[in-house]
Amino acid sequence: MQVVSNTRRLSRALKSPIFIKSDQFLSPDVRVVEAPLTSFQWRNLSTVSSQNSLFSGITRGYLLPMEQRTMCTMMTLRAPFSSEASTVEGGSTEVVKELYDKMLQSVNIKRSMPPNAWLWSLIENCKKHEDIKLLFDILQNLRRFRLSNLRIHSDFNCNLCREVTKACVRVGALDFGKKALWKHNVYGLAPTIGSAHHLLIHAKERGDAKLMMEIMSLLKKNDLPLQPGTADIVFSICYNTDNWQLMSKYSKRFVKAGVNLRQTAFDLWMEFAAKIGDVESLWKIEKLRSESMKKHTVASGFSCAKGFLLEHKPEEAASVIQVLNQTLPDAKKSSIVVELQKLVSEWPLEVIRHQKEEDRKALAVSLTSDIPAMVSGLLTTGLQVNVNIEDLTSKEGVLY
Repeated sequence: MQVVSNTRRLSRALKSPIFIKSDQFLSPDVRVVEAPLTSFQWRNLSTVSSQNSLFSGITRGYLLPMEQRTMCTMMTLRAPFSSEASTVEGGSTEVVKELYDKMLQSVNIKRSMPPNAWLWSLIENCKKHEDIKLLFDILQNLRRFRLSNLRIHSDFNCNLCREVTKACVRVGALDFGKKALWKHNVYGLAPTIGSAHHLLIHAKERGDAKLMMEIMSLLKKNDLPLQPGTADIVFSICYNTDNWQLMSKYSKRFVKAGVNLRQTAFDLWMEFAAKIGDVESLWKIEKLRSESMKKHTVASGFSCAKGFLLEHKPEEAASVIQVLNQTLPDAKKSSIVVELQKLVSEWPLEVIRHQKEEDRKALAVSLTSDIPAMVSGLLTTGLQVNVNIEDLTSKEGVLY
């Protein structure tokens, strides 16, 4: 009789199904997904799922119907890697949306890393800001999967970070591009100076000094080492935007960091100093340049000549150009005449424009006498120059 009574109680119990989630029992009207599970709970869930398949739906003595168990498992698997961007924003590119869904299904449902080719294809096909949002969301999901399931704590390789940044620049999603420079980010991206260069080049093309300053600030905060190529881009932006204050600020930073500046950087730096008439800075830059480079380029040589003219020394200016003509290869000697014409027709107006109003007239008078004296000195040394001095005298009234 006791056996029959137990059998009846068991039969009544089996009529109302019980859902099992980890170690808790939930009634059918309670939502299964309440909060993301920890990696420890995921291991328990995986173990329970395998036991269910082995024992045909019997777990810890309770019968779990196959259809209900499958639904429970599928609903729970969505929790750990869901995020606000899992609901795809409208307007994303179709191929990006498809790749995003496939990769999300791979990590959430199939519990496996998707092929690398999918991620590279997604990056390549990004064309809109919404595409970049999906890219960064899937990167975050992949990073979490690597940590919790594969126990990989290192970031993705540097090439991935550079390509992601390049895609951000291409699309115009600079807000995400800046996130790729964060030292500690949730996307698994390893920031590099190469990635920063993509953003800096974009700032150069747009003449955006503000963006350059933001990138340089990120480099400093995230301890990314400055490179000679960084100086080339930064100096170019400062020169093109006519911002000597920024040039002075960042040149000090590069020198202090021990960056070996290239000749291109020195050329821009010296040209800028000569353009604004800052003779003191010009000679300091020339001293730094001469410590690492023996010969002048056309740009650095003419900058020194301009410096001598600003000091009312036309003979020394002519001497610098003469030496330059003797040391340059024959293929580059034609550029001397071009630069000499610019010195006569363009530079005086530029340098006077950068002076205080009360100093402009005195400098104009000085240049209108010193520049012809320099040209005459070049002719006496045998250098064949064909410079139109009238370009200077015809603008004399403007210089005042």
